[in-house]
Amino acid sequence: MAMFDAALAEWALNEAKRKGATAAEVLFAGGESLAAGVRLGQTEKLKSSRERRLGLRVFVGQSSATASTAEMDRDSIADFIADTVTLARLTAADPWSGLPDPALHPRSFPDLALCDPDCGIVDADRALEIARMAEAAALGADPRIKNSEGAEFDSSRYGVMFANSQGFFGEYEGSSFSLVVQPIAQDGDSMQQGFWYTANRRFAKLEDAEETGRTAARRALRRLGARKIKTTRVPIVFDPDMAAGLIRTLAGAASGPALYKGTSFLIGRLGDRIAAPNVTIIDDGTMPGGLGSKPFDGEGLATRRQHLVEKGILKTYLLDCYSARKLHLAPTGNAARAVGQAPTVSANNLYLEPGQYTPEQIIGSVKRGLYLTEQIGFGINMVTGDYSRGAGGLWIEDGQLTHPVQEITIAGNLKDMFQNIEMIGNDLRWRSSVVAPTLKISEMTIAGA
Repeated sequence: MAMFDAALAEWALNEAKRKGATAAEVLFAGGESLAAGVRLGQTEKLKSSRERRLGLRVFVGQSSATASTAEMDRDSIADFIADTVTLARLTAADPWSGLPDPALHPRSFPDLALCDPDCGIVDADRALEIARMAEAAALGADPRIKNSEGAEFDSSRYGVMFANSQGFFGEYEGSSFSLVVQPIAQDGDSMQQGFWYTANRRFAKLEDAEETGRTAARRALRRLGARKIKTTRVPIVFDPDMAAGLIRTLAGAASGPALYKGTSFLIGRLGDRIAAPNVTIIDDGTMPGGLGSKPFDGEGLATRRQHLVEKGILKTYLLDCYSARKLHLAPTGNAARAVGQAPTVSANNLYLEPGQYTPEQIIGSVKRGLYLTEQIGFGINMVTGDYSRGAGGLWIEDGQLTHPVQEITIAGNLKDMFQNIEMIGNDLRWRSSVVAPTLKISEMTIAGA
């Protein structure tokens, strides 16, 4: 990888030892990107960036410090390392801190196809053209599309190199491309914004720009004429984006920091049934081309495919080394970190395994209920599982989508919501690192007029 120098990483680790560190990690991250945005056909944003940063974590016994720098010459780095070691000496010892067990480091890495071999950074002219095409398709989809918050196309390439003082060394490159469109529909006094996006590691696998724009327009149009409904208890069908948010919340409750801080309703629930038998949730950091894939995690441990929930049973927590030690468990390859930050925990590619039903079949099964397409705010108590969020969507009557609804609140408890997942769709699409198909919860409270 031309972006980084392995010899510099080795030198930095040795320099940390010379300055008094008992252990150390270095993380190099860098890349280039271009973002191009338009609004009503006019260029509104054009941003190009290129950067490299070095992150360092040093240990003096069980005291540690973390820092980062953009300086890459050895004299500057030497001073930076000395300052970081000094900071570590001033920090209180933590019995749970430290590098991973060396035996856990992988000796080889899979090729996960994280970088587009056929396309680099998309140049400004082409990026603006793509954004304009998408926005124009949205504006031309219907006379009621009156305005736009714009469209933006981004492309980036990046590299990561990570090494530690117990012999681990790994590096990889990646790319990403994304397009988002945000049209505004108006009919009389009713005005609604819609959006849609596409994202992939390979440029050629993005959804067509014009179709992305038309989808965004349809999503804005279907919200026109939204009304309130009376308070009731009915089934709720979560569209794929809303369902993805639901499993993201579960992963947060299953993450190490939430568990050892006592802020999770999943404490002590390993091996318990926490969801309906049709619910299987998988985290897979080894998926070729996945937006959340990587050959090793933020501590140099191999990522893997694992069942977070299997047929309703909680099978694992998501752990970095620190939280694993505190909980007396094994790390799971879910350490994530930014340059200059200590590791934390994150899912890799998280998804709800698809079921057998089409979205139309799921909606058709509902006599009266809500098709949920948006949520507002974060009204979730992660300790108790109580769930209450502002919401909007489309009302279902006799198995048909009828009129849009807004200014409502949906409420329940996550413990019950996962147990009451009745139907799961077959419409899983990978547009993010956390995805889910359409799903139906048998009953929740809607607070309305």
